[in-house]
Amino acid sequence: MGRMQRQKGKRGERECAAEFAAMLGEHVHARRGAQHRGGADSPDVQLDGVPIHIECKRTESLSIYTALEQATRDAPDDRCPIVWHRRNGRESLLIVRTIDAPRLATALIDAMNKRDSPTNQGNP
Repeated sequence: MGRMQRQKGKRGERECAAEFAAMLGEHVHARRGAQHRGGADSPDVQLDGVPIHIECKRTESLSIYTALEQATRDAPDDRCPIVWHRRNGRESLLIVRTIDAPRLATALIDAMNKRDSPTNQGNP
């Protein structure tokens, strides 16, 4: 992989982290996973306290099954594997296996409830 592709991948990971941070609020810290954990099975984006494993793909063409297989293979058993994807000039997408949709929904709802809980109101 060339330098430009690596840079685009890093930008995609930062973009993905920013989208999740905006969605889930300041009480869920979102960051590039490789910066903090390293290793081949690290998620591309780490969300503190949210049990999902995110594989980021910032590319014009994507083999969704290959990407989802990578996320599934790399995800620990307690993490829901998902793929975040965005093409140039398009909105981002989340790709999840149907069987994992309830786990993803529960993880995101729990994170949003944390964000909106009275104990977190006004406390950074």
